[in-house]
Amino acid sequence: MTSEPSEMRASDSERERVAERLREAVAEGRLDMEEFGQRLEAAYSARTHGELVPLVRDLPAAGTVVPVDAAAPAPASGGWAERIGRPATSKGAFAFWGGFGRRGTWTVGRRFTAFTLMAGGELDLREARFEDRETVITCFAIMGGVQVVVPPDLNVEVKGIGLLGGFGEHGSVDGAPDPSAPRVIVKGLALMGGVGVERKRTKAEKQRVKAERAERARLEKDRKSRGHLGHHGHQGRKELDD
Repeated sequence: MTSEPSEMRASDSERERVAERLREAVAEGRLDMEEFGQRLEAAYSARTHGELVPLVRDLPAAGTVVPVDAAAPAPASGGWAERIGRPATSKGAFAFWGGFGRRGTWTVGRRFTAFTLMAGGELDLREARFEDRETVITCFAIMGGVQVVVPPDLNVEVKGIGLLGGFGEHGSVDGAPDPSAPRVIVKGLALMGGVGVERKRTKAEKQRVKAERAERARLEKDRKSRGHLGHHGHQGRKELDD
């Protein structure tokens, strides 16, 4: 007799696909950390399709823009589709013997110029919105520095010049750029100064990854513990039979 689809055994790849949907949902703000942990645990312990389906039934595909009432406020953050095509709130920054910073949910213009002279500046794009799918950030650092912080999944190309200074990308995190993310080109000149691009997770993202790793470790420990108890139970039955 053929099993019903809901009773079909789930594979490791199917469990992992559901877990990925949950990761995307928490990154978009659709799930809080507590519910994410509960659903993730259920996903990795699910045995059948019927146990997996309810975990993502109320979640749209990653990056989907769900229609909302016109009077309702727009979400502060979400998938890349929600963060592209906004009016620019800043198209440039200048610092002389001081500093500048662009952080949070600001919107970067499609052409952005940063200039520092004996000063420093920071452009944090981890929660930023984008005027267009392609953004060109031109940095000039003269005896100063500009730090560009980007999320791990942003498409970034660095092609500036460093003269008696440095211009490049440093640091790395696991993962690869998201095809749906905007493309950012960082170019310009660092003269006796430096321009650095760093891939870095937000604090919330770090907490999410930490919670996910802890949950996986706990599930793996439980699995090994159950296997260990099963082995001893089998040995005990064998001794009684003998």
